[in-house]
Amino acid sequence: MAHNVDELETMGGSLTDVRAFCRVVELGTLSAAARVLGETKGSISRRLRRLETGLGLSLLARHPRSVTVTGEGQLFYGKAREGLLLLEEGAELARATRSEPRGVLRITAPMDLGQEWLPPIIVDFARQYPQIRVELLLSDQRLDLASHQIDVALRATEGGLPDMGYSARPLTRLTMGWFAAPAYLAEAAPPACPEELHAHALILAGPSNQGCRVRLHQGGVEEQLILWPRLQSLDYASVLRLTLCGGGLGFMPALVAAQALAQGRLQPVLTDWQAPAAELYLITQSGLRAPARVQAFKEFLLAALAD
Repeated sequence: MAHNVDELETMGGSLTDVRAFCRVVELGTLSAAARVLGETKGSISRRLRRLETGLGLSLLARHPRSVTVTGEGQLFYGKAREGLLLLEEGAELARATRSEPRGVLRITAPMDLGQEWLPPIIVDFARQYPQIRVELLLSDQRLDLASHQIDVALRATEGGLPDMGYSARPLTRLTMGWFAAPAYLAEAAPPACPEELHAHALILAGPSNQGCRVRLHQGGVEEQLILWPRLQSLDYASVLRLTLCGGGLGFMPALVAAQALAQGRLQPVLTDWQAPAAELYLITQSGLRAPARVQAFKEFLLAALAD
């Protein structure tokens, strides 16, 4: 059948008209089709005339008590029934995604979290939900969910999110901390106060050839420092790797350091002093209830953060 749905609408037909025609062919009379579809005989007759007029074909030969299918009608019925079955199958699959976690889950996250924190979570999630295929888009740019067909976005910010027209919920506070490898601490005593940071090899994220401004507070006491790193990078993932190699004290989000910390490859230092924290948000497209794959990942992520 060469006509698509839009063409049928333009010609005066509709999917409902096509469905009515198929029922008439299958049941043999307009009256039987009307009973099954919950319409009147006159309504079914108007649907058939509209469809025939739009197609420019005579699909049925009318008799006083029955109808017979013309040759053209038989050809149209074969393709129309096949198309309706495909549409029903597609609708059923779409409905299934609302109740059964399956399909493609597209996630975007900042480079730092996507390289260091997310991978083990995604691997465990994929094992638990084999019907879901995960696509991970790592970017520090704020990709638009609709235009990039993204299901879930993870975004960190210190000042709250602008109104994006999407659904957003806070996941966790992104606390910053100082960390060092045991090899470095075997050679240098950890700092006891912020001023002692100047005596250490520091590994910081920030633009090159600039001192890094760091605010630390302990209760009501606040220290503002301009620190010059010995090793510097634009991203925290590199800060982590340099710190793990024993290059010095690394300043990074605790989530980025979490796995190495749990493995004993890093140790926290200067823990009595805290830096301002950002908020990590989970963002999804607004509208009707989220597909089951999105809801499953959201719950899995919350459980991982709770652990």
